[in-house]
Amino acid sequence: MMASENNSLIHRSDYQPLAYLITDIALDVRLDPENTEVTARLHLQRQSPEPASALHLDGEGLELLEIRRDGQSLPETGYAVDGSGLTLFQPEQDFVLETRVRIHPAANLALSGLYHAGGHFLTQCEAEGFRRITYYQDRPDCLARFTVTLHAPQKTCPVLLANGNCVAQGNDPQGFHWARWEDPYPKPSYLFAMVAGDLAAMRDTFTTQSGRQVALEIYVAERDLNACSQAMDSLKRAMRWDEVVYGREYDLDRYMIVATDSFNMGAMENKGLNIFNAKYVLASPETATDTDYQGIESVIAHEYFHNWTGNRVTLRDWFQLSLKEGLTVFRDQEFSADMNSRGVQRIGDVRRLRAAQFPEDAGPLAHPVRPDAYSEINNFYTATVYEKGAELVRMLHTLLGKEGFRRGTDLYFERHDGHAVTIEDFVEAMEDANHADLSRFRTWYAQAGTPLVKAHGVYDPKAHTYTLTLSQSTPPTPGQPLKEPVPIPVRVALINTQGEKAALDISGAREKVLVLEEATRTWTFQNMPDPVIPSLLRGFSAPVRLENPLDDQSRSFLACVDDDPFNRWESIQELALKSILAGVQNPGTVQTLPSALERALSATLQDGAMDPAFRAELLSLPSEDYVGEQMAVIAVDAIHQARDALLSIIGNHFHGEWLNLYHDLAAVYERDGLSIGRRRLRNMALSYLVYSDRHRADDMTLHARQQYVQADNMTDRLAAFQLLVQHPLHDAEDILMDFYQKWQDHPLVIDKWFAIQAMAPRADALRHVQYLLVHPAFDWKVPNRVRAVLGAFTMNHTVFHAADGSGYAFFAEQIRRLDDINPQTAARLATPLSRWQRYDEVRQKAMTQALQKLAAKPHLSRDLAEVIQRAYPGAA
Repeated sequence: MMASENNSLIHRSDYQPLAYLITDIALDVRLDPENTEVTARLHLQRQSPEPASALHLDGEGLELLEIRRDGQSLPETGYAVDGSGLTLFQPEQDFVLETRVRIHPAANLALSGLYHAGGHFLTQCEAEGFRRITYYQDRPDCLARFTVTLHAPQKTCPVLLANGNCVAQGNDPQGFHWARWEDPYPKPSYLFAMVAGDLAAMRDTFTTQSGRQVALEIYVAERDLNACSQAMDSLKRAMRWDEVVYGREYDLDRYMIVATDSFNMGAMENKGLNIFNAKYVLASPETATDTDYQGIESVIAHEYFHNWTGNRVTLRDWFQLSLKEGLTVFRDQEFSADMNSRGVQRIGDVRRLRAAQFPEDAGPLAHPVRPDAYSEINNFYTATVYEKGAELVRMLHTLLGKEGFRRGTDLYFERHDGHAVTIEDFVEAMEDANHADLSRFRTWYAQAGTPLVKAHGVYDPKAHTYTLTLSQSTPPTPGQPLKEPVPIPVRVALINTQGEKAALDISGAREKVLVLEEATRTWTFQNMPDPVIPSLLRGFSAPVRLENPLDDQSRSFLACVDDDPFNRWESIQELALKSILAGVQNPGTVQTLPSALERALSATLQDGAMDPAFRAELLSLPSEDYVGEQMAVIAVDAIHQARDALLSIIGNHFHGEWLNLYHDLAAVYERDGLSIGRRRLRNMALSYLVYSDRHRADDMTLHARQQYVQADNMTDRLAAFQLLVQHPLHDAEDILMDFYQKWQDHPLVIDKWFAIQAMAPRADALRHVQYLLVHPAFDWKVPNRVRAVLGAFTMNHTVFHAADGSGYAFFAEQIRRLDDINPQTAARLATPLSRWQRYDEVRQKAMTQALQKLAAKPHLSRDLAEVIQRAYPGAA
C-alpha cells in the first residue's frame, strides 16, 4: 500500500462555478527568510442567490496569526483550519476578510509558493503554489485585481518586484524599505509573482504599434549582467511579431524578467513579472552554445505570448491547461520558424514530439490533451499537453488556412478578454469566425493515443491515374480501449520521375490537404502520364505514425528531390532506421553502407548550396530512443551497438568528405544563422570522423582535442568536449579537470559538465555517477543540477537499462531521496520507469521492483505517488 498523502482524484465533470468571487486582494508581505508574515485583505462577493453555510479557502503550511471579517476579529466558532485550508462558517453576502499568516521561505525546498534560494525571495504559484502564501480560492477561474506591498531590508533586498506597475515606495524603520505594486488586470492567483533580492538590471524600451513606450527590464545577478542581450533582443522581436501576426499589443507599462538557478520549470508567465530558469536567459559566446541561444529565443517568446494566450484570456480550470500551453507552444514554434529556418524548426518540433510525447501516448501515463481526472495537477505538465496540444492547434491552422486561423484568434480574444474559458470556447471561436463545423475535431482533445495511418498507392499506366488509400487506427490506452476515427489532415504531393510535383486536379494545384475522417478513404488523381511517388504528411501535417510502404529506391529518390524539408529528412531517417534495425537483428552483419542510404547521404554532402543547418539535419541519424520505439521489445544494447556501427561505417565511407567539410567550415565566430548552421555541420563532421575506424579515430581525436583548446566559443568547445568524454575508446580525465577548473564559477556551464559525464557509456559509468552526486558542486536543492545528473543518467541507455538492474535500483534510491526535498522534480524525473512494459522480462522485473521500492517509501509525496500508481498499479 502506498504511504502517500491524500491521493483522491479530481474529475473535470465535477466542476462547479465559484459561489464567491474575490474581486480585489491586497497583500502586505514582510519578508524574512525564516519567518515571513503575509497579511491579505480579500473583497468577496457572493454569486449564488442562496446563502452558503460555509466557504473554503485553500491553504497549505500556513500558521494563522490573526483573522478578521469586516474589521472585526472572528471568534473561533466562526472558522476552522486544517491541512487543506481555512473554512468560514455562515459567510455573509459580501464581506472583507483579513488574515495574517506566517510562512517559512528558507525551509521551502519544494520551490512552490514563496521560497528563499540563492539569497533571493522568489515565487512559483503555478499550478497551486499561492495557497502556500495565504488563504485564497486558489483556482484559475478566481480572477481578482492584486495590490502588493513588499517590505524587506534595504541592504539584502534592494530590489522589490511584483506584478503590474510600481505605484509607491518608501522606507520603514530599522533599515527596511517597501514598494507597492498594482496590477490593473484581474488575474488568477497562479499568475501572481513577487521577487526580492540584490539584483542588477539590463534596461531597454519597446514602442508598441499604438505608440506606447514599454520599459523592459531583465534582473540577474551582477556578474551575469553582460549575458542578457540575447534575452532582451528576443523579447523585442517577440513583441513586434505578436503585433504583426496576431495584432496583440502589450498592455502594461513595464515588462520584467528575473533569472534564477532555483526554479522547477523552464519559465513562468507571471503577469508583467516573468520568473525564468537562468538557462533560458543567460548567454554569451564563451558560456552558451548555439542551442542555448535558440532555446532562449523560443522560451522568452513563449512566456511573452502567454500575455494574451493564458493571461488576458485564462483557464476555467486546470483540465483546460493545453488551452494556454498548446496554443502558446504553437505560437512560439511559428515565431522561431519565422526568425530562423522554417524547415529546420519543423524537424526539431517533430523530433521533440516523437522523443517525448509519442512514448507517453503509448505507455501507462497516456492521457488525452484534455484529461478527465487527475490527482496532482503538477503531473499533467506533460508533452501531451504541450507538444501534442500544439499539434492540434497546428491542424486547425492547416484546416482553416492562415487567414481563417487569424479570424478565429481575433474572435477568441474579442469574446474572452478578461475571462476564464474552456477549450470549447476556443474551438467555437474558430468555427464561428469561419462558418465551419469542427465538432468531430473535438475528439482529438478527448482521446489519448497516437493514430497509425497506413497508406497504399496504385499507379494505373493505362488510365493514367494514381489511387491513394489511407486508413487510420488508434491503439487502446489506459481507460480508453475503443477509439473513434479523428479528422487527420494529410498534406500530399505526388512526385514524378523528373522530380517534379504533378498537378493534382484541373486547377493545377501541386499540393493538397486530404482530410481523412473515416477509418478508410480512397482518392483517385487523374491525368498522371508518368508513375509518381507519394510525398505524404508533408510538413508533418498531423501528429500520427505513418506507414508508407515505399521501397528503398523511392525513399532515396525523395531524399534527393523532394522540396518538402520535413519529408526529405524523413526519407533519410527511414533509410538509416532500416539499416540500424538490420544491425539489431543480425549484429555485426552490416559492414557496408546500403546503396540507397549512400546515394541520399552523398547527394546531401555534395550540395554545397544547401542551408548548412538543414544539411546537418539530413546527415543526422535517428536517436537510440527513436529506434527503440520502433521495436516491440526494446533491445537496449543491440541498438547502441548497431547505431555506433552505422556511425563508424558512414564515418569511414565518407572520410574524405567529412575531413574536407571539417576544414572548409572553420571560421571566426559569428552569431548569424548561416554561421550557426556551419558550426553545426562542422561539428557533425567531427563526430563522424571520431567514430570512424579506430586507427583513424585516434588521429581524429587529436582534431577534437585541438578544437577543444582553440575554440573561441562554447558551441565548438562543448562539441569537442562531449566527443572526448563520451567516446568509449578515449581517456579524457585531463579534459574533464581542465573544463571544470575553467568554468566552475558558471553554474549553467557546470550543469553541462555534469550532464555529459552522466551520459557517458563508460565501463565504470554507474560508479562515476555516484561520484558526481557527492561532488562539492552538486546540490540536491538546485533542480538544474539534479536534472543534469539524474535526468542525463536516464539517457545513458546501456547503463540506466543495465540487465542486472543496477541502474534502476540506483535511480530509485536517488528519487526516494529527492522526493523528500522536491516532489515535483522527483515525479517528473521518475517517468522513465513507467516504460517498463517495453523491455525484456529481466528488465521488466527490475524496473517494477524499483517502482515497488518507491511505492513503499514512507511519506511518499502525492506527486510521486500518482506517477507510480499510473505507471504500475501493482505497486500499490
